Amino acid sequence: MTTDLQLHAVNAEGVHALAVEAGSGNVHDLLEGMPGGVYSALRTFEHDRFLWLEEHLARTRRSMAGLGWPSELEERRLRSALDAVVRAYPLADSRVRFDVLRDPHEVQGVRANMFIALSPFVPVPEKYLREGVTLDFAPHLQRLQPLIKTTDFVRERKPLPLGAQGRYEHVMVDAQDRVLECSSSNLAFFRGEDLVTAGDGVLEGITLMVLLHLAPKLGFKLRRERLPLAELARVDECFLSSSARGVVPVVQVGEQRIADGRVGERVRRLTAAYYECAARESRRAV
Repeated sequence: MTTDLQLHAVNAEGVHALAVEAGSGNVHDLLEGMPGGVYSALRTFEHDRFLWLEEHLARTRRSMAGLGWPSELEERRLRSALDAVVRAYPLADSRVRFDVLRDPHEVQGVRANMFIALSPFVPVPEKYLREGVTLDFAPHLQRLQPLIKTTDFVRERKPLPLGAQGRYEHVMVDAQDRVLECSSSNLAFFRGEDLVTAGDGVLEGITLMVLLHLAPKLGFKLRRERLPLAELARVDECFLSSSARGVVPVVQVGEQRIADGRVGERVRRLTAAYYECAARESRRAV
């Protein structure tokens, strides 16, 4: 058993630590065998703090309602459990995923409908942030219900390799070859001082919410538009965002280089504002 990889069941009796074999991977691997449900993945700041956790919980409630579940999110119990497990985590920060199931599921003799997985938080390599990453395409992947964050989609995207600088993520497009999002992150572009995002038909990314909140304060204008692939040659900067990785600059999508292929000043400014926001606004779960 390892203490760096943790899986916990949460029910009315409390938080129950479950046995985890060493080498089990990350939070998604730990929860792969669970029944389908809704989830959120995020990271801690300053060991036991979360950024905009209330928005993660609100999206979870919307996902449950969108699936027609009769039950409501036991938010107080989940917050208490999140606070307890991250405070006890042995490393400086953790990557966290919580799953909520429609019905209780038994694991190692414990029945629960909420589970929390933790793995070590591993920052995006500094080289990637300095030089940017390249994205590939996932033409056959799509979210059938983009506003509902389901664990089934995690399984669908699993065959796609992630994390290499030259193939960091995979872009999904609509039937008109317009950019939607990546397989595990949101995607955004700068065109002049306009910050362009797809707007609809994509997951409500919490980190993107934070960035869209910060952008006008930096003088950027928000624009909701699905960019055709042909328009990528005319954008100035590009980045992806996720709660586990923050902001990652993108310098190439498929064969199309973004502008001069270097990380731009607008993305750097927005990234700095994001981490300043995290330092200022991250809070404990309770």
